[in-house]
Amino acid sequence: MKLIKRQNYIDQIGCFIAKPVIKIITGLRRSGKSTIMQQLIRHLLDSGVSKKNVLFIDMELLSNDYIENYKDLNSYVEKYFSKNSNKKLYLFIDEVQKIAEWEKAINSLFKTGHYDIYLTGSNAYLLSSELATFLAGRYIEFPIYTLSFQEFLDFRAKKKTTLKKEFELYRRYGGLPAIHQLELEDEYIYPYVSSIYSTILLKDIVARNDIRSVTLLENIIRFVFDNIGSTFSAKSIADYLKSQNIKIGTDTAVNYLRHLTASYLAYKAERFDIKGKRLLEINEKYFLGDIGIRHALLGYRESDISGILENIVYLELLRRGYKVNIGKLPNAEIDFIATKQNSLIYIQVAYLLASKDTIKREFGSLLEIKDNYPKFVLSMDEDFGSDYKGIKRINLIDFLLDTSL
Repeated sequence: MKLIKRQNYIDQIGCFIAKPVIKIITGLRRSGKSTIMQQLIRHLLDSGVSKKNVLFIDMELLSNDYIENYKDLNSYVEKYFSKNSNKKLYLFIDEVQKIAEWEKAINSLFKTGHYDIYLTGSNAYLLSSELATFLAGRYIEFPIYTLSFQEFLDFRAKKKTTLKKEFELYRRYGGLPAIHQLELEDEYIYPYVSSIYSTILLKDIVARNDIRSVTLLENIIRFVFDNIGSTFSAKSIADYLKSQNIKIGTDTAVNYLRHLTASYLAYKAERFDIKGKRLLEINEKYFLGDIGIRHALLGYRESDISGILENIVYLELLRRGYKVNIGKLPNAEIDFIATKQNSLIYIQVAYLLASKDTIKREFGSLLEIKDNYPKFVLSMDEDFGSDYKGIKRINLIDFLLDTSL
């Protein structure tokens, strides 16, 4: 398979090359973090950095098992670069959490001023709260997401048919990069994606958090997966499971939801009261780090298309650097309020604007907002006509491919 350069991430991280901060690359397991690290190394070499000044340590290789703790790491790095100590040195470590107390070595190396440091790790081991403790303001985090629809097309460059058919594949199989080494058929993709889900479940959630009841965790995951695009709370989960004769407290549900977001298996989108200008503490929405994992677990259901499309748009907004909330009005809900620096946009997502009631619902909610920020309705309709009272109507595929928005 041809290696596709994920230029957007190279550009983002590239702005901080040789800057005095540790670069932390995070994201869902198998979302492409290691590949992006390799592409950064190639970028450095192409820009004139000597290969002797670059060290890549892949802690998933058995040959590196002897680097067990921070002392081993520090000794290995200093010995490797001993002849180049007066030059700028570039250190890349993949799966750094496998090294006991790694942060001690990283902080020490960083303080010398000689090292430009890049780290990845299984997501749950590089939580922001832990990084703040370990690295004390010396780092910047770069979240990596699964493939955008444009990247999906890039991977499919020699095979793609129509945009509509390609999007059907995208929403069915998701954006994990390695699926493009397989035929895009259910019998090939879903077993592979299921194996990634199992790894996340067992390594990033169960083992990390010492969870005793894996069955209970899986029931909660199924509830979350089954309710993308719907508001619910930890209490909703607890009540539902109790109705199924499964005993669980609300606090337990809260903790399990936190574990899901820590692993990037799911993201929490909080509700924002547009009139009251405040975040609400209950009934948030959860979206998945990759929609293909949901289908591998629950099966692909065309009847869930509205939630699937919302999930796709939500991830796209995150890729573009937006902070995303759900909008709450007195008598309506806005799918997404997306903010970035000084910009703000409102978005409604619908499958098809096939009836007057649907049009009234999607546009009517946006018309209740009296500010002048841009407002969009995205749908799979192909014949749109003109905008409606200042609200832009955009084909959802066009939105995904137009990064100027």
